[in-house]
Amino acid sequence: METKNAIDAFAALAQDTRMAVFRLLIQAGPNGLTAGDVAQQVGVPGSTLSHHLATLERAGLLRSWRVQRQIFYACDYEGTRQLIAFLMEDCCQGRPELCSSDLLQAGACGPAGCASET
Repeated sequence: METKNAIDAFAALAQDTRMAVFRLLIQAGPNGLTAGDVAQQVGVPGSTLSHHLATLERAGLLRSWRVQRQIFYACDYEGTRQLIAFLMEDCCQGRPELCSSDLLQAGACGPAGCASET
């Protein structure tokens, strides 16, 4: 991941509503939630939410898809993994294999579910 992309991702997360949306969608798993469900659970109007969702998607942290008239959103696990890898690449004096395996597994969720769930 390029430094600029990491900065964009952190900037996207540096806002209360967007952080709440991101955490909600991490918990929701790979099937995600509809935009309406996200708005209801986070407690923001749809018009406000659409801006936040677009910001997170542009930052590579969310993905969206349409099913008929509904738009679903889910965590972009690959983008999230890349952000975590960017943070960890210089870990432990350049030897990330020395870092705690628990920390490295923190980003191990993906379309098949979380590593700790399997």
